[in-house]
Amino acid sequence: MPNTLQNRITQHQLLTDIRIKLLHLHKLLLETERIRYEQVRGRVSKGELLQLVINHDQFAWLHRLSELIVQIDELIHSDEPVTSEAIAALIADVQILLTPDEVGNDFAVKYDMALQRNPDVVLAHADVVTLLATRA
Repeated sequence: MPNTLQNRITQHQLLTDIRIKLLHLHKLLLETERIRYEQVRGRVSKGELLQLVINHDQFAWLHRLSELIVQIDELIHSDEPVTSEAIAALIADVQILLTPDEVGNDFAVKYDMALQRNPDVVLAHADVVTLLATRA
């Protein structure tokens, strides 16, 4: 029993660590996108930004990352034990999503551009990739 409990604690900690790093990355990406938006359209309030994030096409590419964070939250707060397969699938999803590509899907292209524009995004990306590589 202690081994199973220890395994669940380790899985919970891994999910929490991934979540924290993805939230930090998401915040940086959101800030980068806000700056781009404001350069063209002028300053926005926090309330306006929230509406833009939800409804504006310029921010839509970030929804997939938001969905992964929600998926992690659901795993962390699930009443059922999280399977190794579920964690492996989640890690694979994150690794696939966070693969920048100049000619890939919408997220990959915009993520690549964000990495080119903001060194903090590069560092946050490296934090996520490093964590996943040590746990995959």
